[in-house]
Amino acid sequence: MAKDIEFGGEIAKDYHDPPPTPLIDPEELGKWSLYRAVIAEFIATLLFLYITILTVIGYKNQSASDACGGVGILGIAWAFGGMIFVLVYCTAGISGGHINPAVTFGLFLARKVSLVRAVLYIIAQCLGAICGCGLAKAFQRAYYDEYGGGANGLSAGYSIGTGLAAEIIGTFVLVYTVFSATDPKRNARDSHVPVLAPLPIGFAVFMVHLATIPVTGTGINPARSFGAAVVFGKAWDNHWIFWVGPFLGALIAMLYHQFILRAGAVKALGSFKSSY
Repeated sequence: MAKDIEFGGEIAKDYHDPPPTPLIDPEELGKWSLYRAVIAEFIATLLFLYITILTVIGYKNQSASDACGGVGILGIAWAFGGMIFVLVYCTAGISGGHINPAVTFGLFLARKVSLVRAVLYIIAQCLGAICGCGLAKAFQRAYYDEYGGGANGLSAGYSIGTGLAAEIIGTFVLVYTVFSATDPKRNARDSHVPVLAPLPIGFAVFMVHLATIPVTGTGINPARSFGAAVVFGKAWDNHWIFWVGPFLGALIAMLYHQFILRAGAVKALGSFKSSY
């Protein structure tokens, strides 16, 4: 909540944190808005995987005959970051524009979404990813299996620890950006600075892909990794990295933003001391 107040001759906004979302809200199950949001997450993830997997396979096919052909790693990174920008912009007002189980997990831990909504979102995201990869395979059937189906995997020369660390750090960057770009306190404190939340989120995905495509192909999204593995059917080696890494990265980002930057730990300690 925020309201305009005058301070030193300037108009600012007073701010109070909204109450945390209930862990389980039975009434939510009876609202169309929940199911509309779940459908939006399914469609958004489907489109995300369809466009990005086609980009990956198209690049590998073109570069196979011409080393300088195709969009290159830069183009692949732009495809992932650009699609996140577009889809978050389109769905933010409906579902929040998560499109990623790690983002949903981080927001759930921060009590921004209920357990029911988080579970339904993650299921919808995984199903959407499978369908998106299936659609990409239908369009590129001649090259899909030959070029690995766009599936994530640990590149040769990198250890499991390195791959896991890359996924943790990459997801931390993404989820930290999500928390910062969507922080309602920013609108109250910096109301004079317009922030289009999908833009920094898309750029975070773009930058992380530039850094980690050579290591793991860049997961940072369990639904993306799971959907590609299911449809390709041959990318299950060390697949756990693409779930554990993103979830740990989301957890660390939530703790950093909520308890350090937003001083949640200090507030909790102060409330504890004042009660005695």
